[in-house]
Amino acid sequence: MKKYNVYGVGNALVDLECKVNEQFIIDQQVAKGLMTLVDEETQDRLLQAMEDHNYERKSGGSAANTMIALSQLGGKAFYSCKVANDEFGDFYLRDLSEAGVDTNLDGQSRESGKTGKCLVMVTEDSDRTMNTFLGISSGLSVSELSPLAIQASEYVYVEGYLVATEHGYEAMDKCFSLAEENGAKTSITLSDPSIVQAFRPKFESLIGASVDLLFCNEDEAKAYTGMSSLLEAREALKKDAKRFVITLGKNGAMIFDGETFIDIEPHPVKAVDSNGAGDMFAGAYLYGITHGMGAAASGKLATKAASKVVGQYGPRLSWRDMQELL
Repeated sequence: MKKYNVYGVGNALVDLECKVNEQFIIDQQVAKGLMTLVDEETQDRLLQAMEDHNYERKSGGSAANTMIALSQLGGKAFYSCKVANDEFGDFYLRDLSEAGVDTNLDGQSRESGKTGKCLVMVTEDSDRTMNTFLGISSGLSVSELSPLAIQASEYVYVEGYLVATEHGYEAMDKCFSLAEENGAKTSITLSDPSIVQAFRPKFESLIGASVDLLFCNEDEAKAYTGMSSLLEAREALKKDAKRFVITLGKNGAMIFDGETFIDIEPHPVKAVDSNGAGDMFAGAYLYGITHGMGAAASGKLATKAASKVVGQYGPRLSWRDMQELL
């Protein structure tokens, strides 16, 4: 038995989440419902514009949320990332440690700079709009990878957002290579439709090697395959991914287990905040398949977990809430 169920790699971002109205999004000329990479000046301007708003601070980044979800369910996760030697970096590592996630930065010195931050703006329709300043995380490279931890893992899980930087892309590619050399299965999340559209050739070069498990939502599946319908997209995905999951929001999820398609029914919920739903789904699904559950049972657990997080503000659930899912 390997030490870790899943080894993740992704951007380390301190999430700053707050509620805003539609007019704020319009006034600040922000692309609603998408993740947009911004410079520090733009993010500071937005923070100043919302100085009278209350926001919650959490360690985040897509893959980090997934590793934390897996850990809270009882799995063992390792996370490779990059934070600066600043107050936000200190907070980030404390939060990861409290969530039971091991990291490449345990006991290591950190570079000077600024830890990345993601401003998550949640509107009344429960949609989330993200403006991300990567900070020092933009320099994440193969140097942050831990070959020994990869060797000790059942799966590696790579965050699609990393494709936006050359060093990040190289880290994704190297992570997959190390996984294959050491008998670990490979998995990836496409992360965001706009990222897929902007960097589709790079995604194709990574995924075209036939990853073991791919996570995406309907829009990302269409963007990656170039297909206009869900049915066409799922057939096209079979050419690149051995297994995949397409999350469908309020309509549940669709799983391809390598042989057949499995429809997962949704859990009815009053949506409050969609931030973190996909990350939570991936974490619960990875927990399931690494703990003796089949694709269908893992999908049901993941859909239940995602609906739970959508029904509250913030991308994380409490330890108690996570344990009650099992």
